[in-house]
Amino acid sequence: MRAAAVARELASPGDGELTGIYTGIAAYYSAKIARFGATPSGVDWTCQATQEMRFVQLLKLCDFASPFSLNDLGCGYGALIAYLDRRHDDCAVDYLGIDVSEAMVRRARRLWRDRGNAAFALGYASPRMADYAIASGIFNVAQDQSRHDWERFVAASLDDLHRTTRRGFAVNFMKRPAEATARHGLYTTDTAPWARYCAARFNATAEVHDGYGLMEFTLIVRKV
Repeated sequence: MRAAAVARELASPGDGELTGIYTGIAAYYSAKIARFGATPSGVDWTCQATQEMRFVQLLKLCDFASPFSLNDLGCGYGALIAYLDRRHDDCAVDYLGIDVSEAMVRRARRLWRDRGNAAFALGYASPRMADYAIASGIFNVAQDQSRHDWERFVAASLDDLHRTTRRGFAVNFMKRPAEATARHGLYTTDTAPWARYCAARFNATAEVHDGYGLMEFTLIVRKV
């Protein structure tokens, strides 16, 4: 299904225990976009350079030799579209952005209203199958959620990314600090546990990419 044909909005999550998490995420990012607008700060990134450094890592998932469809979970105002247009304009990408924040989706639809092959859906999961999916930064800001509950949200999101892609997906995580205590409200983790989870649960290959100058890592999961 092409992104432009995706019309329905997603209902509340089937797992009622996650409803509060999605509500909290939506409120957090709606406040950010209201304060900072369609800028990296509006999606809680420090600057465009580091925002796009993450795109570089996540898009290592994709084969740009031929057209493909892409779901962007936690898309914000659709900053990835500008990056794709600038760096990969020779490849046709059928793009669908999904976000739990209604304010984000409204801003993205307004910003990209004249862009072909791009659409946005309000929700916590993708409403269509695509070749690939990415999710940038959606696992970082746990706010006051317990680690147990937040990891249930992470697992549910990974399950959906796998379920709604044909070739694979890519996500990123903040690294657990070696010595210092992580800032309250941020979720950090080691590189191995979620790679093992994806490889075993999805019978897939899981590649960890780090060492690109940020205290985080990118996990690329390819279907076999």
